[in-house]
Amino acid sequence: MKYPYSLFRTSFFTLLSAFLLCFSSCVREGKTVETQSPVEAAIPVASANTDAAIPAPDSLSLQAAIPAGPVQPAAVVANSVADAETIIARKQVPILCYHQVRDWREKDSKQAKDYIIPEERFKDHIKMLADSGYQTVLPDQLLAYLTTGAPLPEKPVMLTFDDTSLGQYTVAAPELEKYGFKGVFFIMTVSLGRPNYMTKAQVKELSDKGHAIGSHTWDHQNVKKYQGQDWVTQVEKPSRQLAEITGKPTEYFAYPFGLWNPEAIPELKQRGMVAAFQLADKRDPQDPLHSIRRIIASGYWSSNSLHRAMVNSF
Repeated sequence: MKYPYSLFRTSFFTLLSAFLLCFSSCVREGKTVETQSPVEAAIPVASANTDAAIPAPDSLSLQAAIPAGPVQPAAVVANSVADAETIIARKQVPILCYHQVRDWREKDSKQAKDYIIPEERFKDHIKMLADSGYQTVLPDQLLAYLTTGAPLPEKPVMLTFDDTSLGQYTVAAPELEKYGFKGVFFIMTVSLGRPNYMTKAQVKELSDKGHAIGSHTWDHQNVKKYQGQDWVTQVEKPSRQLAEITGKPTEYFAYPFGLWNPEAIPELKQRGMVAAFQLADKRDPQDPLHSIRRIIASGYWSSNSLHRAMVNSF
């Protein structure tokens, strides 16, 4: 016996199935950016009438795939600045500090000879570095290595020169260029154009040849004693002058006498110094980029003594 409502039941379930199928399709088509995953939101929806394939990930708009909030894309995270602990943990690059490059004179004191390297001895130093496979790096390279882990040459070394003395231009620079080396010249601006010191034109020439130019204050006063206007006189104005000479920003600083304190660091940062170089003290645990270590290349050292000092110090 057939029930009178069997035909109605069949029609009802047929209609219900059709309704659910339609509703499901509408939900899928009606997803908003808020209900999609970030990656889905970045993928253009292909027309049903085309055979367009989903683009490969590297052709997507990464910005569309970045959700709102603090989450950053992997590429940004990988290139972000390392924290102080990470920077200090990286192997230090040997950084040498030279002052006067000239032959000793009778009146030079024993102590002064530490800071005055005879011409032939300087040439021996540079030849030893070249023969040993060292390659010079500049502050931009060092900063990239310290902050992001960017690669450096297998045996990097940085050669720095303080105080603007003329021998750095007449003797040191030609010797560096003989081996394809580059140096970092920290300029004391009060001495520009004075006898036995470099001129503005010579500083610009060094910069144009690919050497780095940094600030070494106006007249070599102890940074630990600066107050108020001293920061303008000793850092701000000299940096601006050097930028005008070279046509490049002045972003690196060398402390006179290698003396520094943590209070100096925010003052330097405020004036655009992205890194600062001391001598052989420990680095600041909070800001190692503004207390980068160097050693003075003594005028008494043979090339072998220099190499031992580099290995032992860094």
